[in-house]
Amino acid sequence: MHYLDILVLGVYAAALVIIGFIRSGNSRSNPEEYLLMGRRLSLPGFIATLVTTWYGGILGLGENTYLYGVQTWFIFALPYYVFGLIFALLLAKRISKVKFISIPDHFHHHYGRSAGIVSALFILVLASPAPYILSIGILLQTFLDISLGWALILALGTSMIYIWTGGFGAVIRTDIFQFILMYAGFIILLGFAWCEYGSPISMISQLPETHIDPLGGMSVQYILVWFFIAMWTFVDPGFYQRCAAANSPVTAKKGILISLLFWFIFDLLTITTGLYAKFALEISAPLFAFPLLGMEILPPIIFGLFIVGILATIMSTVDSLGFISAITFGRDIMWRIQVSDAGKTPDIDRTMTPMVQKGLFVMAFLALALAVTIPSVVRLWYMTGSIIVPGLLLPFLMTFRTHHVNSMNIIQLMTLPVMIAIIWFIMGNLNGGYPFGLEPFYPGLLTSLIISSLSGLNGSRDRTKIPG
Repeated sequence: MHYLDILVLGVYAAALVIIGFIRSGNSRSNPEEYLLMGRRLSLPGFIATLVTTWYGGILGLGENTYLYGVQTWFIFALPYYVFGLIFALLLAKRISKVKFISIPDHFHHHYGRSAGIVSALFILVLASPAPYILSIGILLQTFLDISLGWALILALGTSMIYIWTGGFGAVIRTDIFQFILMYAGFIILLGFAWCEYGSPISMISQLPETHIDPLGGMSVQYILVWFFIAMWTFVDPGFYQRCAAANSPVTAKKGILISLLFWFIFDLLTITTGLYAKFALEISAPLFAFPLLGMEILPPIIFGLFIVGILATIMSTVDSLGFISAITFGRDIMWRIQVSDAGKTPDIDRTMTPMVQKGLFVMAFLALALAVTIPSVVRLWYMTGSIIVPGLLLPFLMTFRTHHVNSMNIIQLMTLPVMIAIIWFIMGNLNGGYPFGLEPFYPGLLTSLIISSLSGLNGSRDRTKIPG
């Protein structure tokens, strides 16, 4: 990188930390302020933080577009629009009204302490920022010529500094800043590509047929797999946290609906520039399709601004998921155990904030360990989502109806699908292919459906009424 581009990166990092520290002095004195910004999250902040948090896998998006073309929209965009719309219409207002803090908090209320702890352990894995820390680490390692270890520490440390002090408010302020940068970065790249290679229409007409095929050369079954995986949206802790922090149920619903529009615009920007990369470049590392296209056509300083746009896209996800992981470990596991052992009634108190801050260090250690152990962004996504989601999805959705639920059956409903998915995953890796060609998500979800049908959730005499 040109030294002027490196200077731009330095200015970005400094600005990010400064914005994160602004107005964060009193956050730690009020737990609800620290965890949810006092439930005052306005519509603009809601949109900015939800949109930015959703795109941490931007390098993977470029890779898939370079390899398979417009198929990217059909597997990484359309399914999430569908389930995001369902979430907005059916769940957003309800989550805002019940006033819980997190998904494990939600499980604790509906199913009891054990289910709350189990769900927290699942969320701790699901919300790990490891894939996104790894993305930044690889990017910094490549363009700044530093070791991956130092790049990972730099990426994680920058976010932890302001989260430690400012909590959720710091996440929101920095996400608004990064929202602007991520859109600006890709608008710049698209504009230069248009000038350099001609209009998108003329460019697309010269691409291989597979790159304008919705299936991208894959089967219909492959595309449908991604629709099922997109059900992750229903148990996404970022969605839940934003709805819980919204200043009204209307803000929660509108925020998701408007975010869908911004996601569509950003997908249009990124997929089009990814197609330009395919048209213009022959590269051996498609993961770097976006940065390499920028390096090819952008002058110094402008290239630095684009790389800042990519970093902003990823780091907004790192700080959001890092904070959620810290809350999950510090409050939903350690604090719950502490208040239970002390015989206290679980409620918000000042011991939460120090627990969450300790959780930041645990989150950082686990994320770094995962990033080093499994140095593949796609494998980290795949493994965590396909294994954990089947254990959370059905029990979570059941809480929005009136059920009579046996607490022991709920634990089975949460843990057995995850165990089956893990066994399936191990068998697939040992045998070089999954049994019957089914991805681990499917046997896990099928197990969940079978248990819910046959375990007598609605027929046992030993029942606990779950409020709707």
